[in-house]
Amino acid sequence: MATHLTPTLFNFDPLAIIMTILIIFIAIVVSSFAMRYLKGDSQYNKFFLYISLLVAFLIGMVSADNLFILLMAWGLCNSMLILLMKHKSAWQAAKASSILTTKIYLLGFVFITTGCCLLYTATGESSIKLIVQHNTESPMIVCGLLFLVLGAMTESAIWPFHKWLLSSLNAPTPVSAIMHAGLVNGGGFLLARFAPLYCNAPQILTIMFAIGLATALIATLWKLVQNDVKRMLACSTMAQMGFMMAQCGLGLFPMAIAHLCLHGLFKAYLFLASGSAAEEKRIDLAYPPTLTSFFCALLCGAAGSYSFAWVDNKQWLAHDTTLVIMFVAFVLYLKV
Repeated sequence: MATHLTPTLFNFDPLAIIMTILIIFIAIVVSSFAMRYLKGDSQYNKFFLYISLLVAFLIGMVSADNLFILLMAWGLCNSMLILLMKHKSAWQAAKASSILTTKIYLLGFVFITTGCCLLYTATGESSIKLIVQHNTESPMIVCGLLFLVLGAMTESAIWPFHKWLLSSLNAPTPVSAIMHAGLVNGGGFLLARFAPLYCNAPQILTIMFAIGLATALIATLWKLVQNDVKRMLACSTMAQMGFMMAQCGLGLFPMAIAHLCLHGLFKAYLFLASGSAAEEKRIDLAYPPTLTSFFCALLCGAAGSYSFAWVDNKQWLAHDTTLVIMFVAFVLYLKV
């Protein structure tokens, strides 16, 4: 194991920088929408205070290098979300949703705390970048990683911890947007942060892949029978989180992070635009696209996949299975 690294409280590595930029951008967009959406609300100022604290705690969470700071920021983020969910305390449906979310989040916090304690006990380190330098031969480390997977499942609404996400639709639209575009991605971030350990534990990766695939399938089938726009979006988020966990189970952690970023941006737009869904035109008069639009889309897809290859130190036009990953990245950025 390598111990030449210096333990720090915070670590703004590429993963933390990417997640911080994503969080700030989505927060700005959602706040701009909320300024109009909540105009005249009696708790207008309190809402934006909670949003500001949530963003600050999220940045602290994604940049934390110390296990205890990670745990503290994780708990504070979840607390802020619960307060935002019951913004209208007199609305019994929102209150019931916040209670259910609290129960599941507390269970998830217990899982993550247990996992972090096991990792700290097994390695004697509180720095995440030092912990991931260890091997996974210790049964205690394996148990710690399993508990972290359970914690990630509760945060990202992976089956069977999905009920809080489906019930959270009673929250105001800006809260739903920042929840589905940002906070629900916390599980994927947690797994990516400890990726070096998971890559050396193939049994855990197999479990993650199976659970993620099952969640994606179940949520997709549920989405097909929904007639409510927000509930369809919630099932879609659950399916995407299952797909994200399946990617992690395949060891494709960089791809999972790219997926989370794109999904976050797209889902924020869908929730903020859901109010006008009833007026949406089902026939797109601008179809098929012009030749210029088509080539611009191809250029965006190529640029996005090349950027992904560059960040992950992969060969863009590889002659192995890496080419499949580059093609998937191309399609994802093409759709954006």
